[in-house]
Amino acid sequence: MNKLYPDAAAALDGLLHDGMLICAGGFGLCGIPERLIDAVQASGVKDLTVASNNAGIDGEGLGKLLRTRQIKKMISSYVGENKEFERQYLSGELEVEFCPQGTLAERCRAGGAGIPGFYTKTGVGTLVAEGKEVKVFDGEEYILERGIRADLSIIKGWKADESGNLIFRKTARNFNQPMATAGRICVAEVEEIVPVGSLDPDAIHLPGIYVNRLVVGAPYDKKIEFRMTRPRPTGTAA
Repeated sequence: MNKLYPDAAAALDGLLHDGMLICAGGFGLCGIPERLIDAVQASGVKDLTVASNNAGIDGEGLGKLLRTRQIKKMISSYVGENKEFERQYLSGELEVEFCPQGTLAERCRAGGAGIPGFYTKTGVGTLVAEGKEVKVFDGEEYILERGIRADLSIIKGWKADESGNLIFRKTARNFNQPMATAGRICVAEVEEIVPVGSLDPDAIHLPGIYVNRLVVGAPYDKKIEFRMTRPRPTGTAA
């Protein structure tokens, strides 16, 4: 099975439709599938539900899809750096399902492992627990969280071989791994694709069985969410 595609648009061809659920990897602007997000935007698909740790920032990452009103609902744990997200949510244009960060990761991992739901103490006694089943284990209350099974996963990796075995680089591993397994179809963009057998089997983070399509997204511009600088000191030392 050939998993290699010439560009992001080709890799998503035939997979997108209105109203679908997409799991998107990344944390802030770290490890986000930039080329695939651009291709989703260019396709014009709408009424999307997107499960992602956050929605990027204004005009970057998933923020691009918010700006074009293609996202109907976000399932997220953090949204504090996106003014457009805030505006759409407060005006009632965007539905938001807030989910604790660890719970979100586990919901995606569970979905990928075929686990329809699990109980957790996180959120007990808060708004997170409203409308959810509560069960007592050893005298403690736990709430039922549903696993997430998406129509499509879009993720970003560092290096992959031609069969889809994939390595993430450092912090960019973040949500990409559980998001990848949660999708019925997973499309990965990577910085480099190497021949089968080139990767150390012990170094592979995501087995190729989870990856359906691959595209090289490089080169990338390194985007920084917060650039903290201070004026260069003036004068010379005595």
